[in-house]
Amino acid sequence: MQRSEMIEISYFEEVKRKLVHLSSLWMVAATLLIPHFFPSGRWISCGVFGALLILTLVSEHDYAGNGKYLGRLYGFLFGKMLRKEVHPGQWIVSGGAFVLAAALLVNLLFVPIIAAPALAVMLTGDAAAALIGRKFGKHPAPNGKSWEGCVAFVIVGYAALALCVALSPAPAKFYILGVPAVILSCVAELFEKQIHLDDNFSIPLVTGLILCIGGA
Repeated sequence: MQRSEMIEISYFEEVKRKLVHLSSLWMVAATLLIPHFFPSGRWISCGVFGALLILTLVSEHDYAGNGKYLGRLYGFLFGKMLRKEVHPGQWIVSGGAFVLAAALLVNLLFVPIIAAPALAVMLTGDAAAALIGRKFGKHPAPNGKSWEGCVAFVIVGYAALALCVALSPAPAKFYILGVPAVILSCVAELFEKQIHLDDNFSIPLVTGLILCIGGA
């Protein structure tokens, strides 16, 4: 199997990539609202995220194999935004698949008032870190990142968490627990290479665990 190579995408493509990331905020709304309106809503949410995860993986596999239908559509929509070069026959799992996997897992592990802010931190904080870091990053942080990006992650991620708490029946102590949750999630994002876990997956897990342990 050929080794995939990282591609330096343009800032414009990075913006498009993160807009796709932010469009996934519907998952936060679904995590909160579906269980509110349906008794078994939590499992409905898991079913939706699971089905979309399978569709994404199949599309990425078809794209790697130069498929005529799903593969072409996937390439048209997301091909220029991929950070890893895809060689013929090589199946590269994208960050989008990890986002859906994380949405599925946090909904399985945590109640909606924890799962929703956990996803919100990942979707907003990661986008802010990438865009601010690339545009304004002047002070290098580990693994090619910047401290400006880290600060953006913490500020935007906490704002998203606080908004979720305000719009849900979550306890007020989540505002306080949100501080270490977001900071530790930023650490997970910063040292993604060392922990060998995609940040789209690690961030909501860290946030959810802190809120779950502290809120018990």
